[in-house]
Amino acid sequence: MPRIMHCTDDQNWGKPGSTKRVWAARSLTFAGGEISLDRVVERIENTYWKIEVSEFKSWMLGFTRFEGEWRTTELKPNKILIKYTYTLHSNSPWLYPVNWLFTKLFWRSYMKRVLENVRVLAYGREPYQYD
Repeated sequence: MPRIMHCTDDQNWGKPGSTKRVWAARSLTFAGGEISLDRVVERIENTYWKIEVSEFKSWMLGFTRFEGEWRTTELKPNKILIKYTYTLHSNSPWLYPVNWLFTKLFWRSYMKRVLENVRVLAYGREPYQYD
């Protein structure tokens, strides 16, 4: 996966229907530049987010879009349970075995790092928020 550099056109990010363009660094498989579009499908404040990543500008093993759902449950003050699920969509049946391997071997560990980054931000009381 190319390293994500920044996002643009994200003035309304966080509101249902809003989008942002995602830009990535150069990698072995990507020349660098805009790589995808993220869209907020649904949002219930402090409870649930559903986003979709699509319009890939790089070949993504036949994947056409990714969907992520983020559910939070307050267990007690200052202790939040986060359940993050994802669905990767492909329109290439002959690539399904590769898609399965990618999802189980790479994507799962990638998403664990994402959650760890969120944990570090939360414990560091970083001023990170979209309104």
